[in-house]
Order: sequence, then C-alpha cells, then structure tokens
Amino acid sequence: MLSSLKRLLIGRPLKSTDLGEQKLNILKALAILSSDALSSVAYGTEQILIVLVSISVIAAWYSVPIAVGVLFLLAALILSYRQIIFSYPQGGGAYLVSKENLGEKAGLIAGGSLLVDYILTVAVSVSAGTDAITSAIPSLHAHTVSIACILVVVITILNLRGLTESATILAYPVYLFVFALFILIGTGIVKMATGHVSHGLHVPIGTPVQGVTLFLLLRAFASGCSALTGVEAISNAIPNFKDPAPKNAAKTLILMGSLLAVMFTGITFLAYYYGIAPKHDETVVSQIAKETFGRNYLYYFIQGTTALILVLAANTGFSAFPLLAYSMAKDKYMPRMFTIRGDRLGYSNGIVSLGIASILLIIIFQGQTDQLIPLYAVGVFIPFTLSQTGMIMKWIREKPTGWVTRLSANLIGALITFTVLVIFFLTKFGHVWFVVIFLPLIVLLFLRIHNHYQDVSEQLRVDSEEPAIPVEGNVIIVPVAGITKVVGNSINYAKTITDKVYAVYVSFDREDEKKFEERWRQWHPEIRLITLQSRYRRYAATSEIY
Repeated sequence: MLSSLKRLLIGRPLKSTDLGEQKLNILKALAILSSDALSSVAYGTEQILIVLVSISVIAAWYSVPIAVGVLFLLAALILSYRQIIFSYPQGGGAYLVSKENLGEKAGLIAGGSLLVDYILTVAVSVSAGTDAITSAIPSLHAHTVSIACILVVVITILNLRGLTESATILAYPVYLFVFALFILIGTGIVKMATGHVSHGLHVPIGTPVQGVTLFLLLRAFASGCSALTGVEAISNAIPNFKDPAPKNAAKTLILMGSLLAVMFTGITFLAYYYGIAPKHDETVVSQIAKETFGRNYLYYFIQGTTALILVLAANTGFSAFPLLAYSMAKDKYMPRMFTIRGDRLGYSNGIVSLGIASILLIIIFQGQTDQLIPLYAVGVFIPFTLSQTGMIMKWIREKPTGWVTRLSANLIGALITFTVLVIFFLTKFGHVWFVVIFLPLIVLLFLRIHNHYQDVSEQLRVDSEEPAIPVEGNVIIVPVAGITKVVGNSINYAKTITDKVYAVYVSFDREDEKKFEERWRQWHPEIRLITLQSRYRRYAATSEIY
C-alpha cells in the first residue's frame, strides 16, 4: 500500500546511469535556481517603505536612492559569485570558499548560515505567497498557516520527483511572473509618460523630511537588501548544470542579476510615483497593480503570478539545501544519510528534512513574513560576507593575472555586505538575536559529528604493520562496504575456514566500482572480489556466485 502510494506521488525509480539526463540547461536552471531572487522583488521594495514611512509618508522618496544602493551591491555580488563559480566549479559556494580560505570554523559558519537560510527561504517564500493569495481573497486570511503548510508539502513532493521534472513544471510560473511584472512596469511607465498618473501622488525627490537620520536610511537600505537573497544559490548548485557546467552557471547568474535589477528598479519607482505606502492587509505590488489596471483580469493575473512565484521561490531552497548538505556530509560534518540519492536521483533525505523544518518554522511564526525576513536576510549576509572575504584571501595568496581587479570587486562587496550585516544586528536585534545563539550551537554540532566520524574512521583504519589475528574455523562469504579493520579481520577469519573465500561488494556507480576494485587488488589480491552493480541504489539478494 505504502509502496504504491510512493510510486503514485514520486514516480518510478531512475537508474544511476540516468543522472546525466537530470542536469539543467540555462532556461530551466534560471527558473529553478533564480525563483528566490526574482521573487524578492515582491517584498524588497515593501521592506524599504515600511522603514521610511515610520517617519513620514513623504520620506518614501528616499526609496529611489536606496534602490540605487541596492543595485550597486547586487552588481558587486554578481561579479563575486561569477568568480566563485569558475574558481570552485564543484559547487559548495560560500561554504567551500570560506573553509578553504578562512579555515574550518569560518566554513562551518557559512555552511550553517546557508542551511538555516534555505529553511527560511522556504518559510518566507511560502508565507509571502500565502500573503499574496489572501490579499486577493481576504476571506482566506484566517487559514494562512494551513495554506502555507499544504503548499510546502506539495513543493516537497514535486522535488522528490526529480530535478528535471520539477524544473519543467516550475519554469512556466517563473517566466509568467517575469512577463507579468514587465507588463505591469511597462504599462505604469506609459501611464506616467502620457500624464494618466497625477503628479500630486508623490513628493519631488530631494524634498526635506524632518526626523530622517543616517541611521534610519541605513536601516531602510539593510531592509531593502532582502531583495538580494537567493543570489548565492547558483554557485552552490553548479553540479546540477549541463556541461560545461561553470559557463552555463555563470550565464544563468548574469541573466538572473539583469532581470532582478530591472524588476526591482521598476517596482520601486512605480511605488514612489504612485505614492504607495505599505498596508497590513495588502502588499505593495497589489496596490501598484490596482492603481495601474484597477481590479480587473490583469490585476488578478499579476496577483496570481506573484503568489505563484513567491510560493515556488521555495524551490531554490529545495535545489540548493540538499547539495550543500551533501557537500558537508561528504566532509563528515553532517550525517552520511545526506549523501544518499533517492529513487529519483535527488538527495531525498535533504529534501524531506528541509520540508519538515520549514513547516515547523511556519507554525512557530504563524506565517508572519515580516518576522521571518530579518532572520532570512541575516542568514544570507553572513555567508555573503565570508565568501567575499575568502575570495580576497585567495587572490592575495595566489595572485593570478588580473588579481587586483578581482580583489577590488570582492573588497567592495565584503565591505558593503559586512556593513549591512552590522546594521541588521544594530537595528533589528530583537528579531535576529536567535542567530547569535543558534549559529555557535550548530557549528558545535557539526564539529561533534565530524569528531564522531573521525573516531570511527580511526577505529576501522587498516594498519599494514598490525599482525593478523590468528583464528581458526570453517568457510564464509564476506560482504564488504569498504577497506577497514573490521573487513580485514573478517577476511582473516574466513581464510582459516577454507581457501574458498569470496568478498562481495555492492556498487552504485561505475567509477566507484573501478576505484574499489583497484584498492582491493592492492590490499587482498588473493581473495576474489565479486562486485554487484545496483542501478537503483538499493541492495538486493543474489542466489548465485559466479
């Protein structure tokens, strides 16, 4: 019964040899890995305005120069992550850059921050998508948490079905959203140019506003930087791209940055020109669409696609979290269960863990996006700062051709991201204090896991100088999972029983099989090794030894 339900929801198992077919081209990768960054257009401007209008509605004009500052930081991040893509084509992003250039602890802080950030990505995206739905259908406000949890379950199942299948399905809503936003921005600009929007709705840029301080503007800038979350996802997921993976990843990053810059600028300028102020029960994008089109079919098209992209932005987390968890598990900082591919060739344990953690977060915060976004932004700006700093150290150490220019780009990015991080802690400590406690705890957890694996490895390590344990007995076939002391003792015992000793090894891919056979020939050439190939990554009994 459960097996049939699993096949219905997830689909038939895929062979390990089908992995190449699960790689993404640029268009699919843009949809699945950029949805988080692109969706932040829906709330980035709103976060700026929430801070500014706390002084006065007139202060909303500051959103325009603040948006310019956000775009400058976006350009620095795009340049930096493009360099990371080519320098670390194996993926891992900020975790690998920080670990290699700043040390183990910095790498674990970056990795831990990103793992938490991807959980927050799902929670924030789905909560924001639910807000867009309830803005269009106010009667659903009372069911916000239930709707958000159901949406997370649906996206989790979709990702368990495999990367290519989920990308194919998700590409349409993402590109519909981009199309809808371009219609909204284009129509708004035409209406402004033709005089259909009153000049009295906004104050001129430069109008003096009492009470505005540098601290307030920096706080608004930091809030607006929430529009940059998700920029790092592509550098973490390079292995998901078709070959040549680094070039395709770099092109996707540039496309994402360009679309994000145009849409964020357009929405911010329309909000300023229309004199939009944040409302508790209606999003800024909803207000802009209503002013531009009225509540007609185009308004509902904008709201529908916005809700879709906000919900599906969670897919960036589902794409990047399992890969980062795999990288850290491979380095023995997370349980080995995160290195195992599921029936559909995705890292299923990472996908399911992310879904469960996101649902718990939504329930705890009752789906309140405003409470989650500060944590979300801090979670991503810590690895932003560490990765930029790590690249600075790399250029100083290696000094490749043109390293001064590259170092300058990373230095500017590091200074800005560190400044934003400090501002977040100074202005929103009440929302982000949890990070100060949680990050050291998660780093300690990673180190405990790593120490455990090191201890086990030490106990199982084969010592060539260690004398064989003399044992006597009869015959056995030895299943082996690696070259360890346990296997060595088992082989020694089997050899005392008979000279007909077989070792059986189950391989999940050809490369692993060849490496193990070579190591075995060097270790125990007198013992015949039988390798069984498991195309579906499962152990199966066999009744015959050839």
